[in-house]
Amino acid sequence: MTKKLFAEFFGTFWLVFGGCGSAVFAAGVPDIGIGLLGVSLAFGLTVLTMAYAVGHISGGHFNPAVSVGLWIGGRFSANELIPYIIAQLLGAVAAAACLYTILNGAGAFSAEGPGAFATNFYDMPGYHGRSYSMVAAFLAEFLLTAFFLIIILGATDKWANGKFAGIAIGLALTLIHLISIPITNTSVNPARSTSQALFVGGEALSQLWLFWVAPILGAIVAGIIYKFLLQKNDNSTAA
Repeated sequence: MTKKLFAEFFGTFWLVFGGCGSAVFAAGVPDIGIGLLGVSLAFGLTVLTMAYAVGHISGGHFNPAVSVGLWIGGRFSANELIPYIIAQLLGAVAAAACLYTILNGAGAFSAEGPGAFATNFYDMPGYHGRSYSMVAAFLAEFLLTAFFLIIILGATDKWANGKFAGIAIGLALTLIHLISIPITNTSVNPARSTSQALFVGGEALSQLWLFWVAPILGAIVAGIIYKFLLQKNDNSTAA
């Protein structure tokens, strides 16, 4: 169990440090900034790389919503759920602390404006001046997390080719960010949202509830859908 928790800690650390780090350090660099596409790829690559690095140890959740969805889907023990979520939160906060320290080394940390320090938000003008409502943000986070869990459950099914699961999951997270960075700055991961909001405070913390509730509800629904509508039984035959 200890090795599993360390794997979740390091995997979530890498996700936040690599994904959020790409947003705060590299997204807006004049002339050479990586932009929306680059940040989306960074998040996908963090999950892809850690899925192969430590996925065989802990299952490679790196996300409380994923742990909940896998539990609901019958793939994960309820006894391990809370320890996993704690390890994920600790890894995310540790990564955010490192990002904060590095930014402060250049006097560049700012808590001002929507999306500051890669935080998530709604009801605030974001990219291209658009402001998405709480309902729109909730729906986006709910749907995207639900489909993320369906992809995870399908790609890691014993009937699937597990060698390519990490690639499918990493690409799915990339696509999710391509869709939703302009809407909420993309959460689908309560640990990632919490770690950044803790350092920014204010509006980011007051809105944090949505980035817990919507992803976890989406994961629960996805777990139910996969288990009862999509899961192939041992005695079923291929179509």
